[in-house]
Amino acid sequence: MESLVIRGSAFTAQDEYHVQPLNDCLVCVDAAGWIERVLLPADDDYDRVLANARQHHRLRALAEDEYLLPGLIDLHVHAPQWPQAGLALDRPLADWLNVYTFPLEARFSDQVFAGKVYQDFVKTLLAHGTTTAMMFGTIHVDANMVLADECRRQGLRGYVGQVTMDNPEQTPDYYRDHSAEDALAASEQFIQRVQASPDPDSLVTPVITPRFVPSCTDAALAGLGRLAAKYDLPIQSHVSESNWESQYAIDRFGMHDAEVLNRFGLLTSRAVMAHGTQLTGRDMQLLRKQQTAIAHCPISNIYFGNGVLPVHQLLAMGNRVGLGSDISGGYTPSLYHNIRQAVKSSRMLTDGVDSRRPAAQRGVADSQITAATAFYLATAGGAQALNLAAGRIAVGCRADLQVVRAQRMWKRMSDADVFERLMYQTEAADIKGVYVNGHLVYEN
Repeated sequence: MESLVIRGSAFTAQDEYHVQPLNDCLVCVDAAGWIERVLLPADDDYDRVLANARQHHRLRALAEDEYLLPGLIDLHVHAPQWPQAGLALDRPLADWLNVYTFPLEARFSDQVFAGKVYQDFVKTLLAHGTTTAMMFGTIHVDANMVLADECRRQGLRGYVGQVTMDNPEQTPDYYRDHSAEDALAASEQFIQRVQASPDPDSLVTPVITPRFVPSCTDAALAGLGRLAAKYDLPIQSHVSESNWESQYAIDRFGMHDAEVLNRFGLLTSRAVMAHGTQLTGRDMQLLRKQQTAIAHCPISNIYFGNGVLPVHQLLAMGNRVGLGSDISGGYTPSLYHNIRQAVKSSRMLTDGVDSRRPAAQRGVADSQITAATAFYLATAGGAQALNLAAGRIAVGCRADLQVVRAQRMWKRMSDADVFERLMYQTEAADIKGVYVNGHLVYEN
């Protein structure tokens, strides 16, 4: 018997370019938190399942202006940077890191401070409809365990990384791993502590996390590649994030950072690399070959990316692409805001921005994406990147879901119009409920 049945209208990604409406459906969740059936009014069992759920008080009936959507999947978050979200975004990336970010992250040696920040941050992610987040922590094992424990306590599906940064040429002496050996030992300790912690809902996964190529020595990169293989773990880092980062790898290694990461065993089918605004066609082909996903961070890229990720081109090539907020290079944890910016940035890439040039020479043709594609990135695309059975309202997926209220419906709208309104108008106040593994973990 179902442990939960949600009745109402829903939207889910059908593929990279299309959204499937499910009108007045029943989403049936089993005791283990999986979607076991999705029934429409014409299905034979619909009335019986509805009556049974109502009788046993297992029914959540959505209001007329509420809609069920998959939970959002944020592929790139710097959790300790939450206190500085929205600050210093006018600074160059290197200055932003050294003047603001590294001093803040160094404070997470204090577990009390870490607890206050992470309690608020996890709650905020859930309040914005995010059910899964892939997160950078800091170099502090104990603070990263605080983040992992907070994910379990509040019900967020968390992929949490022990950050490695041991290169003295690119990291400050007050905030770095003292050696590659120390960094690798800390990463392995964090992995083992997470895996030994009680986690009945399998909410937390440790992640191999070289901060990015400039911050790591060769020995650290090589060791992290070995750890990823030893424990069969996800990997997260940055790739071709900016002009500076891209050029740094070329100057140091004589190759692009995608090739560097691959050389050290850090491009795998379980890896997610953020940004990619400076990727070449050869880089994109390498990422596709390795089945390494790209976390598109459209708001952050405006400030630090020195370019626009060609999402349409990457999807057409068969690359895996999802969406990331990149707190705090991005100023908001809302993936709805990032969905909107992904569409806007693609329009700017298509049309170009320098009006002094002829229109035909100004942009990159066929770069535009729609809200349907951006929604795919934030749901099914993110799930594919993590090899996670989630991100869709479909049988065999985790019941990671959100209930969203559509405001200001002045007239009866088509399914397509309702979906557009949800993508462009939803704010945190409109998220009425969030489920992870079928458990109600947030209610507004």
